[in-house]
Amino acid sequence: MIDYIKDFRIGIFIAIIAIITIILGAITDRVLRYFLYKKETNKEYDATGFKFLKHLIITIIYILGFAFALIQIPEFKIIGHSFLAGAGVISLVAGLASQQALSNIVSGIFLVIFKPFKINDKITINNFVGTVEDINLRQVVLKDAENNRIIIPNSVISAQIIVNTNMHDTKCCKIIEIGIGYDSDMEKALEIMKDEIAKHPLFIDTRTAEAKKEKTPLVVARVVALADSSVNLKAWAWAKNSTDGFVMYCDLLQSIKKRFDENNIDIPYPQRVVTLKNSDFKIPDQK
Repeated sequence: MIDYIKDFRIGIFIAIIAIITIILGAITDRVLRYFLYKKETNKEYDATGFKFLKHLIITIIYILGFAFALIQIPEFKIIGHSFLAGAGVISLVAGLASQQALSNIVSGIFLVIFKPFKINDKITINNFVGTVEDINLRQVVLKDAENNRIIIPNSVISAQIIVNTNMHDTKCCKIIEIGIGYDSDMEKALEIMKDEIAKHPLFIDTRTAEAKKEKTPLVVARVVALADSSVNLKAWAWAKNSTDGFVMYCDLLQSIKKRFDENNIDIPYPQRVVTLKNSDFKIPDQK
């Protein structure tokens, strides 16, 4: 009878600890979300470290709750004390967690320390393009242009090449390359491309004060190749970020094509010259 009462008390204590842990975790999450929301109103604030710290604190709360629950069970009291004392945490985690999970945690810490990207940065990894929405102990969450969530483990990201369009400088250069016919007015085509780029509302002037003083052209456009069927022209257009750059690129393709049509500048199809020898033909017998 005494053993049953003792076991019942242990169960009650464990239940109370579990409830307190869940409530404390929820309160901590809500409080940190509130402070994070206030911080995010400042555009210069970097939320990367703050969000990662939030995940880390909540994880520690649950680990401590688990340790206190173990202490209530006599058979696991030593393990519980090891958790609280910190002496056996590494060995316990290594024994209970997989190598991949540990790798994700360590990689996540390195991502936050060295910051190859931050929250709200637009990155490309493994052919996936998206905006960084969250970085936690296990994974990075990207939001793509179709509002899908792409979840990539931290250990995978650490081993990949990352393209970050927002690191240090958000400006984006879009290359407009168009081929025109050999009979078209090449100089006129270059001027049209420059004019359409310069007057686009999303185009920005990236020239330095010295370059402006030396009267460097606002837009650079050049002949870059004499291809089989076309003369290839290329122009460089700058926007303040990749989103504006994409919109500007689409608009320019449309407006330049329209101006080319108005000025009889041809964008040719691939052409081939085929020579046939007389010996290749056989005149059928006529009856």
